[in-house]
Amino acid sequence: MSASKKIIVSVTNDIYTDQRVRRVCEFLVEQDYEVTLCGRLLKNSKPLPETSYKTVRFKLPFNKGAKFYAIFNLRLFIYLIFHKADALLSNDLDTLLANSLASKFKSNCKLYYDSHEYFTGVPELIARPKVQRFWKKIEKTYLPKTYKMYTVNESIANLYRKEYQREVFVVRNISDFNGVKNTYTKKELGLPEDRYVIIIQGAGINIDRGAEEAVEAIKLLPDCVLIFVGDGDVIPQLKNKVKNENIEDKVLFFGKRPYNELMSLTSLSDIGLSLDKDTNINYKYSLPNKIFDYIHANTPLIVSDLIEVKRIVENHQIGVVISNHQPQTIAKAIRQMLDDKNQYRKFKLNTKKASKALTWRNECRVLKDIYNN
Repeated sequence: MSASKKIIVSVTNDIYTDQRVRRVCEFLVEQDYEVTLCGRLLKNSKPLPETSYKTVRFKLPFNKGAKFYAIFNLRLFIYLIFHKADALLSNDLDTLLANSLASKFKSNCKLYYDSHEYFTGVPELIARPKVQRFWKKIEKTYLPKTYKMYTVNESIANLYRKEYQREVFVVRNISDFNGVKNTYTKKELGLPEDRYVIIIQGAGINIDRGAEEAVEAIKLLPDCVLIFVGDGDVIPQLKNKVKNENIEDKVLFFGKRPYNELMSLTSLSDIGLSLDKDTNINYKYSLPNKIFDYIHANTPLIVSDLIEVKRIVENHQIGVVISNHQPQTIAKAIRQMLDDKNQYRKFKLNTKKASKALTWRNECRVLKDIYNN
């Protein structure tokens, strides 16, 4: 493939924390694409590290709601129109409109689509049916016209295959983590040295993801501390709850961290939690990034009973699947895992085996089929 091939990748996220987009961009650079990544610039956005591809961040007057999506797509459309590209990569439905319209003005420009989730099934849209219908209309109009499409797991891919009768590839959100580059101690990262560390990490710590119940559960475990690394809609109210209940020594908030530091915190944790609830079709079929981050950090898991997550945990024997989200159930699972030393060692050993089988390099084989054809 010629080095002159240009591709513009777009996402509405803060590109500082979107690891899937970073990995795909780095893969495309390896395939001799000249890559430009377009994202958003928030007031609290951190400076980007040096990358092998160009980055553009749009500063917008709105950060959420209809005005944000409208202005972002307008800015993105204008950018795409005035910049040469042989291919466009739209990440998620909220960038597809601008990409689809811009592609019509470019000859021989292929439009790729990466759906990070079943977008129209997220709880924020289910609760607002008029808004959901708006996004569904965009999806039905423009998704079938994309050149190639891929998503994060087989369950979501099957939903799209059934609905649109088209080929949908699967590229899972598997970490490309190859070990901590800088060796940190618990003390250096602000973790207690005399208690077990239970972690919930990720960029989408939102409602219906079990964070509230995890806080209640940790109150039942005197020798444990719960840490949140990342951000999400539910974090502000959790911080208020922790402060009001005077349990700031039991629940710690680390916010967004560079990926290597995130993985350092994860590898120093004793148990990783993934507690998404089966309250909507998107969560039901989800396979969060943090599942693979926990695996590659060799951190045993306690997870909720979701199809894709349960399959990974049980197939590789790397943790426990709980049947409900009662704080007592979560606390009991944590207690039993920590107290059964032999079983814990087996889980730990199995995460190392799983990390060798579940690699980003294997997922790149699918990406090669997608982009090199």
